[in-house]
Amino acid sequence: MNPATPDGGVAIEFRDVEFRVPAGPIILQKFSLEIQRGETLVLLGRSGSGKTTALRLINRLLEPTSGKVLVDGRATLEWNAVELRRRIGYVIQDAGLFPHYTVERNVAIVPHLENWPDERVRSRVAELLNLAGLDVAQFAQRYPRELSGGQRQRVGVARALAADPPILLMDEPFGALDPLTRSDMQTEFLALQKRLSKTIVFVTHDVREALLLASRIALLDGGKMIGMYTPAEFRVAKEPLAAAYVAACG
Repeated sequence: MNPATPDGGVAIEFRDVEFRVPAGPIILQKFSLEIQRGETLVLLGRSGSGKTTALRLINRLLEPTSGKVLVDGRATLEWNAVELRRRIGYVIQDAGLFPHYTVERNVAIVPHLENWPDERVRSRVAELLNLAGLDVAQFAQRYPRELSGGQRQRVGVARALAADPPILLMDEPFGALDPLTRSDMQTEFLALQKRLSKTIVFVTHDVREALLLASRIALLDGGKMIGMYTPAEFRVAKEPLAAAYVAACG
């Protein structure tokens, strides 16, 4: 079951975006895309297709060579970068937790930066750890090295949601997990999205994951978007790369 269709309104927009490495190749070419509020938009493609570049343009870790990326109708270059990033949760493979911080402190980073009162921070940390399936008494004072891969990813998601950002970016978040843990995390992700209705941009090269999690799938190849599909549309798409992905599913 895929996340529900969003209730309308554009959260993120790419307008004719190009990104070129200085003195190097073009990574994205004439890339245009609208992402609706509350949907899970999956960027699917092979390594080097431009998926992660597109993701990083949203939170201004990269800046477009030409064209515009807009968040809530405002070009990313017009946002204060810190303010923009605090509105956007970011989850990467293996969570990227600070190893010398406890779980509690990792999750609390952004609320502390936002000068939340200590009691509100503690309450939010407890709420999110419980939401992520981690008992506060058992996990709050552990360090990342004391967690399994799946537990670290759960903490990473909790940290990304800590200040209740409207947008969540996820870059191959479950790619390093074993198959059973990955399946568990995908199931939990679907339940979490149904409950929270965030705007999510999710990068993967795994077509099964894309078909399971997406509201829509943007298929990238060679820095270009070559198709936009619902999961049902993707399964019967005639575009050769989409058809090849479906065939690979068996």
